[in-house]
Amino acid sequence: MSTAKIQTPHPGFFLKEMLDELGVSQYRLAIATGLPHSRVSGIINGRQNITTATALRLGRYFSQSAEYWLNLQRFHDLSQARKKMKAEIEEIVPFDFSAFEKSGTLVAA
Repeated sequence: MSTAKIQTPHPGFFLKEMLDELGVSQYRLAIATGLPHSRVSGIINGRQNITTATALRLGRYFSQSAEYWLNLQRFHDLSQARKKMKAEIEEIVPFDFSAFEKSGTLVAA
């Protein structure tokens, strides 16, 4: 079994899949949601992110929650940050909770 992490796709990947499956054009989505066509295209091509306002519009159009779209963006962003900051994050020494667990209070080291 491979231990390689799978990258989380950009939300635009999922948006394109939905549009293709439903037979909805980018232009039609732009008109229906009030988003500029360039924004829809930018999201689908991974050049622009899903903002809260865009998530609200997509959620309404597709009868989904805005949180669905924001979570796709959040997972993608975290995946990218983990990849980019891996070495830096691994250098952080985790807090030692053992002293707290024994006494029930935080003790300065």
